[in-house]
Amino acid sequence: MSQEILDQRAAAVIEANKYMALGTVDADGLPWVTPVYFTPDGHADFYWVSSPDAEHSRNVARNANVSIAIFDSSVPVGQASAVYLRAHAELVPDDELDHCAAFYSARLGELRTFTPDELRAPADLRLYRARATSHWVLIRGRDPEYGTGIDSRRPVWD
Repeated sequence: MSQEILDQRAAAVIEANKYMALGTVDADGLPWVTPVYFTPDGHADFYWVSSPDAEHSRNVARNANVSIAIFDSSVPVGQASAVYLRAHAELVPDDELDHCAAFYSARLGELRTFTPDELRAPADLRLYRARATSHWVLIRGRDPEYGTGIDSRRPVWD
């Protein structure tokens, strides 16, 4: 299996899923994981809307380093596909909100459309972005090409 096929697998996982598990670290160094609806911009940027008072948002304000897992938890055991990311997260700057808010809201018709003013202080919500620094794709243990009997991960988009 070529690197191109692994990259395509990872892209398909990202495109097929609506939620990602966002991993952050609190002030005491304790991990916190939360699901957030996301809009991807390719495989580099991942956007979500949250309250700045949410645990994960407070954690991002203190430490921009995050981990992300994107997967479909509804598939039968042994059929999982997943993408793992390391990223730097931040609030989308005000001067980028016009473009980024429209981009975020355009992914799915059922998603509520947010105006830039609804995502800017003193509003209750903010638009966040995680910029991926590393990517991996899950290789199932029974994968016909790469399977070893044990699930593993392979880098993508290096």
